[in-house]
Amino acid sequence: MMITILGPTACGKTALAVGLAENLVRNGMDAEIISADSRQVYRGMDIGTGKDLEEYTVNGKSIPYHLIDICEPGEKYNLFRYQQDFQKAYQEITERHATPILCGGTGLYIESVIKGYRLSPVAQNAELRTRLESLTLSELKDMLIELKRRNGSHMHNTTDVDTAQRAIRAIEIETYNLEHPTQLREMPAISGSVFGIDVDRTVRRERITSRLRHRLDNGMVDEIRRLITSGVNPDDLIYYGLEYKYVTEYVVGKLTFDEMFSQLEIAIHQFAKRQMTWFRGMERRGTHIHWIDGELPMPEKIAIITDNLAETL
Repeated sequence: MMITILGPTACGKTALAVGLAENLVRNGMDAEIISADSRQVYRGMDIGTGKDLEEYTVNGKSIPYHLIDICEPGEKYNLFRYQQDFQKAYQEITERHATPILCGGTGLYIESVIKGYRLSPVAQNAELRTRLESLTLSELKDMLIELKRRNGSHMHNTTDVDTAQRAIRAIEIETYNLEHPTQLREMPAISGSVFGIDVDRTVRRERITSRLRHRLDNGMVDEIRRLITSGVNPDDLIYYGLEYKYVTEYVVGKLTFDEMFSQLEIAIHQFAKRQMTWFRGMERRGTHIHWIDGELPMPEKIAIITDNLAETL
């Protein structure tokens, strides 16, 4: 059985997942963590994605983790690849008779594996991309909305149209699905218990602002400068959104530091709100989430999970 821990950004998901894993190990059960974060897959993108790898060691015990640092910055990782990588990690963990703990805030990734989304890969369409390059972001958004209407799909969230690159990729996928019968790939649903960390909106906003200041004070700008110096195209970093979009625009001179901070702070608050909207949508679509007060002490949060798991066994 898999345990899932989800929640909005800055709510303490990783710390809880690692604390739970360490608790299970102390009680004679092996546990390993599978990340459900769409940006932590990239090597070298550490501060901006909040990997906090030091958190995976508790009381001198290292907790194994998966799907972090698995591809190069500049690559366009996607949901289909995540499903494949998740299945490989999940099978390896269960073959070791360890408990998999899925932890992250990318709701689409989480739902795709616990519900068993059926997807097929869509290759890049160079001719289509050439035709779309001259369109404005607003025009691309209108085109995407119309394609999704014709396909009977929906705009999952506004990150589809955060940048022209994202919008073009989304149009590419919708165009393919419209013109070709989608080859379905069977992906088994994963049973288990899902726990969400619920943090008061005001507290969440304070945490986000505090964490943003901490990251900027501790090397996030230098991290992005190093990525660009190493050969990563600034447009590729902007594609990843949030910290990588706004700090890159500051580094290349499009924004002042104050403009960057203000716009990024607002964007992260909006992102956290969208995350919660997705999780509430998961509940409407049939996923039962056990919500835990994020202000509780760590031992109490772990006890809530272990008591719940004991009741389900």
